[in-house]
Amino acid sequence: MSTVTPDTRTVDAGRRAGLVLAVVSAVAFSLSGPLAAGMFATGWSPGAVVLVRVAVGALVVLPLGVVALRRRWGLVRRNLRLIVVYGVLGVAATQFCYFAAVQHMQVGPALLIEYSAPAAVVVWLWLRHGQRPAPATLGGIALAAVGLVLVLDLTGTSVDLVGAGWALGAMVGASAYFLINARLDTGLPPMTLAAGGLTVGAVLLGMLAAVGLLPVSASTAAVPLAGGTLPWWAVLALLGLVTAGVAYTTGVAAGRRLGARAGAFAGLLEVVSAVGLAWLLLGELPRGIQLAGGALVLAGVVVVQLAEAATARRLAAAA
Repeated sequence: MSTVTPDTRTVDAGRRAGLVLAVVSAVAFSLSGPLAAGMFATGWSPGAVVLVRVAVGALVVLPLGVVALRRRWGLVRRNLRLIVVYGVLGVAATQFCYFAAVQHMQVGPALLIEYSAPAAVVVWLWLRHGQRPAPATLGGIALAAVGLVLVLDLTGTSVDLVGAGWALGAMVGASAYFLINARLDTGLPPMTLAAGGLTVGAVLLGMLAAVGLLPVSASTAAVPLAGGTLPWWAVLALLGLVTAGVAYTTGVAAGRRLGARAGAFAGLLEVVSAVGLAWLLLGELPRGIQLAGGALVLAGVVVVQLAEAATARRLAAAA
């Protein structure tokens, strides 16, 4: 006879669904790199790509978010400040600060600083809420950190202090994204939170572009991709629908099921997926050290997921 209680079975099923959603979100986010690279090659500025990506995502998700709300407008009023913070930090600041960082430093170090967000989430939950991670979780963090360094291949890179400051801003934004995703006390459907965040982010990025802080330039030339070309509008549609709409919506749903710690580390799969998609779509063959780093990131994510699942089962059994 099974000794697993219905509560623990429910927890396990929820975490499995959350992990699937986290993988979908990570792959969707990672597609933005190869798509944006093609846009840059035709004359689009990073600011223009980010602005259109977030704006299209908001236009697509907002009607769905309204439907998911089912006229419970009180939820929006009660969580308005949270939605604004999510849009400002989790959407706009993460994007704007990253592109500001790479104007002063190389992409690898900037990404390494930004992707330290999962570690920042662990520290925040430990110091602010007393949620001390299990030893196995700390081991998974160490594996993922080493793997991340190898994947980003930082050989011969240097760090600029101004760029590092902007990258830290991106890290704070990403940390806020994971922490807010995992909140269960808002009552907001994931689709509604994603819609609100994307809308606020699009408005703020549009304001930055209007005053010249976010340089924008565009082109109608066909975009090179996977050995062929796609119309510029088709690439923008993919950026908005997949890398913004799908990515943020599934990210919120994953965070609700996994919690902030496990959700944040599952987000590191974006780095591994980005390397694979760059290989498939842009022909950028990863080096052996990057493949080894990807394996370590995957191992670290698995260890963290198993440790967090064991903790969740213990809490469910004790409830």
